[in-house]
Amino acid sequence: MTAPRAVLLDLDRTLIDLQSFTNYEAALHDVRQLVGSWSDAEVPDTDWDKATMACMSVLHSLLGDPRWVEVSDAISVHERAAIAQSHLMPTVAGCRPMLLEVPTAVVTLLPADVAIAVLDYHDLDIGKEIDVVVGRDPLIRPKPEPDGVLEACRVLGVEPTSAVMIGDSTWDAQAAIAAGADFIGVPADGFDEQMRMRTKTSKSMAGALALLGPKG
Repeated sequence: MTAPRAVLLDLDRTLIDLQSFTNYEAALHDVRQLVGSWSDAEVPDTDWDKATMACMSVLHSLLGDPRWVEVSDAISVHERAAIAQSHLMPTVAGCRPMLLEVPTAVVTLLPADVAIAVLDYHDLDIGKEIDVVVGRDPLIRPKPEPDGVLEACRVLGVEPTSAVMIGDSTWDAQAAIAAGADFIGVPADGFDEQMRMRTKTSKSMAGALALLGPKG
């Protein structure tokens, strides 16, 4: 892999673990109260629990539906409530100087305001370690679609083929590959076997950034 012109990072379970402390069961209950039932979107397998998967899937299913914003807001209440319990993934502290070396974006299924709040809580500075945050948005198809990756590259002013995405799940991998970016998976627990064969993997964020090679 040649040195990338930009690094794109998933947030949850890649930089910070918020998911483990988010009550997606309660979020899913709130969603059902709002919309009743819905037709699930066809999305790839990953290792999320059923409630988390359902909450992310309904956002994909309702894209373009006027209820999308209300559903997203209902889920985000529970995501925001977990910020104080969240923690940095173990190797991020040692990697932080590397984030200064190339343009860096976070591409996340969290709403941008929640993503910025959790990054700020852990002193990951917007405009310093992280240049751009692309969160869930009613006008951007969420991962596993490539739209967020393409939007991050557009804002950073780089071609997707010169960027690398680092993430923890099949959804991240599929989005990156569809956009034409390289992909590195950490910690590689959230990949189905077919996707695992297509991605470069590392056991840690430090290892992932080390795989990128020196800036050049």
